[in-house]
Amino acid sequence: MDIENEEHPALLLAAFEGWNDAGSAASEAVSGIATAWEARTTHELDPEDYYDFQVNRPVISVEGPGARGLTWPRTSVSVATSPSAGRTVVFVQGVEPSMRWRSYSEEILDVAQRLGVGTVICVGALLADVPHTRPIPVQTTSEDARVQALLGVEGSDYEGPVGIVGVLAHEAQRRGLHAMSLWAAVPHYVSQPPSPKATLALLTSLEELVGEPVPLGDLAEDSRAWQRGVDQLAEEDPEIAEYVRQLEEAKDTAELPEASGEAIAREFERYLRRRDTGGSAGR
Repeated sequence: MDIENEEHPALLLAAFEGWNDAGSAASEAVSGIATAWEARTTHELDPEDYYDFQVNRPVISVEGPGARGLTWPRTSVSVATSPSAGRTVVFVQGVEPSMRWRSYSEEILDVAQRLGVGTVICVGALLADVPHTRPIPVQTTSEDARVQALLGVEGSDYEGPVGIVGVLAHEAQRRGLHAMSLWAAVPHYVSQPPSPKATLALLTSLEELVGEPVPLGDLAEDSRAWQRGVDQLAEEDPEIAEYVRQLEEAKDTAELPEASGEAIAREFERYLRRRDTGGSAGR
């Protein structure tokens, strides 16, 4: 079930490293699609305008014999054509800015609208009290009535500090664009990146929103290996093992029955889409 807009068919996917990106799950999800679909960079924001270099320092590296280069924190806008539907997809990738968030969002949205974007999906990941042994929760929210009706999602009831993901989605809606936010909950006791299980969960949800298979690569196997590794760590620490058991009990009690008819139908639809495309989404 994807969001369509006849006048502005292009779709924007945005993720930012930093506070909005627990386990690097969100940035890895968006980067994976951009790379697989061979997105080409069309615009870069000047880091001088938006970053405090004492917070996000440039990195120096050796580029060859006697040559060294600096890599600055950056935000780029790139464009690709989705392989199945031929839809224009715009990717925004970068580090959460240190300052001038309104100007930063305005610059991104100005570029997006010139590219014909009608829908903005901001992708994030947060640390939460969830067990690593269960499916990673992913929540889609929107303040857009049309998006709510089409996708059956609700507005967020969160009140408090927000990151650039929340600001960009808010400013996009103020411009009349369809805007939504997609968040994965990463187990807080294994917050170090990478978090392939959370990345896989985000990509699976994005697949529904984009309306066609998205590249998963080796994430399924990486997720299983990640879970086995965390299982081993928990077995070595009785306190962590007991804490995980409590989280499992709370999760299972709150969400049974998880395998609703609607959930099963969604999974079957995904399976059929992958089979029809010859499994290309997983390569």
